[in-house]
Amino acid sequence: MPKDVITTRAKDYNQWYLDIVQHADLAVSAEVVRGCIVFRPTGWAIWEMMQRGLDERIKATGHENVYFPLLIPESFLRREQEHVEGFAPEVAVVTHAGGEALTEPYVIRPTSETIIGYFFAKWIRSYRDLPLLYNQWANVMRWELRTRPFLRTAEFQWQEGHTAHATQDDAERETLMILHDVYADFVENVMAMPVIRGLKTEKEKFAGALRSYCIEAMMQDGRALQAGTSHNLGQNFARAFDITYTDQGNTVQHCWTTSWGISTRLIGALIMTHSDDEGLVLPPRLAPTQVIIVPIYKNDEEQSKVMAVVERLSAELKGKLRFKVDSRDNLTPGFKFNEWELKGVPLRIEIGPKDVEKGSVALARRDMPGKAGKQFVNQEGLVERLSTLLEEIQANLYTKALAFRTERTRHVHTYEELQSQVEIGFARAYWAGSRADEQRLQDELKATIRCIPLDQPEQPGRCVLTGKETTQLVIFARAY
Repeated sequence: MPKDVITTRAKDYNQWYLDIVQHADLAVSAEVVRGCIVFRPTGWAIWEMMQRGLDERIKATGHENVYFPLLIPESFLRREQEHVEGFAPEVAVVTHAGGEALTEPYVIRPTSETIIGYFFAKWIRSYRDLPLLYNQWANVMRWELRTRPFLRTAEFQWQEGHTAHATQDDAERETLMILHDVYADFVENVMAMPVIRGLKTEKEKFAGALRSYCIEAMMQDGRALQAGTSHNLGQNFARAFDITYTDQGNTVQHCWTTSWGISTRLIGALIMTHSDDEGLVLPPRLAPTQVIIVPIYKNDEEQSKVMAVVERLSAELKGKLRFKVDSRDNLTPGFKFNEWELKGVPLRIEIGPKDVEKGSVALARRDMPGKAGKQFVNQEGLVERLSTLLEEIQANLYTKALAFRTERTRHVHTYEELQSQVEIGFARAYWAGSRADEQRLQDELKATIRCIPLDQPEQPGRCVLTGKETTQLVIFARAY
């Protein structure tokens, strides 16, 4: 595969991203369905790896998987006013079925708080029924006007957790546990993507929530990407759908509910956090294929000797690492090297006639292109060597991403400094402004308060806009 299929980041960052989506076999436009994509095998395999890692963590915290309908009665959305106002511009509505107009239109699921709230009200009667801890893997539809593969599409895949609790404290603990122990843990330790944990402002919170928490990551162009959200819904949806329970004193109380989700936009975040001008770069713990083996030979005799070694090493690797053997005989080794580099496979093993004679193999690390990432190692003890290298690659990708974020983050004290900093990265600033002030900065700078970090400074400072003294520090950035 030729190397020049990927536009460089320096030339056109947006086209670089689209080229990787296309040429790394991640997705293509659905064309005949506005704003949607078709997942290609590599893209879907990555999502399956994400599902597996997140699903294990979600279930380990006591949640069970369920599934609710794709279609939701339109009247359900109107029961929680802030919620319907927040989603109204994005809702797709089904008005006809079976050749006739529906008595009541259905909306195609933009999120499921309303229909799940309806059934929670049926299922919960006593404090003994709580907490109710559910999660569903589903597709949703939001009629986005400007779309970009994975980052913003009309239809996308996600998981959405929904829980009901007896007290506000229980709901708050649930919300923060998901943020820290499920989302941040997966994104940092599997995706090798450092995140800032924080609280959304009133302006930026989820429509209908009491409080919204998030994890924010920095992409290679300095922009922020919201990688996951966890919402304490308070009693807003419980009151709208009459989700109540009888407490130990035989008094009827409204439940406290939560919702939380991560979507396929994580694939976009993955691309923009680690990839380079050669193509996709995948962290080993997430890579569907961790090791690609490329046999090299020129004739039948060499093929026989090389493939004997390949088969022996494959038997040793089976069940220990995720690997493939690229034995296609209609492509040159160089073409194969370029293709697997473009698809982001963390490690490549090359085995040729000389390697057979020496009892060695050539290894190439995807996180270190060129000679810096190549080495020759003995075939003996290869499994252990590969496992060690994969962990080194995993750690290296996280370290590089964290160093980049640190380099592109700066504390600012004035409006002029804020204006300059959001051009290149994150701006840390004290904030005591109003919602109107927040909107003004968004209009003028095309930047938003991404979050109020959970780790706050002990010392007060002056608001970057109003000059008022405050102890609240926030992160400003332009975002996807």
